[in-house]
Amino acid sequence: MALLVCNSFFMDRVMAILKENDIDYFTSWDKATGKGHGSEPHLGAGKYASTNSVTMIAFEDDAPLEALIRSITIANQEIQRKSDHIKLFQLPLERIV
Repeated sequence: MALLVCNSFFMDRVMAILKENDIDYFTSWDKATGKGHGSEPHLGAGKYASTNSVTMIAFEDDAPLEALIRSITIANQEIQRKSDHIKLFQLPLERIV
C-alpha cells in the first residue's frame, strides 16, 4: 500500500501521474493538515493557510507500485523546493477483503 502526501497545489500533478501509470483506484483525503520533517506546516489557516492532500492506493502487484515510485521520483526532480516534494510512504498490505 502507498500513501501519497503532498501540498494540495500538486494534486493535479499527482492525478496525472496516476493516470499515466494506469492507476485508476485510490482514495483521497483533501484538506489534511500537518507538518513534515524540514517543511513548513500546512494548517489551513493563518500564516500557514495551505493544506495537504493524502492519496491511498492499495496494490495487489508490485509492478504498478514500482512504476509509481519512478514517476514520483521524476516529478520531485521538477519541483524546486524539497519541502514541496510529493511524499510516498509504502506500507505492507496484508489483505483486501
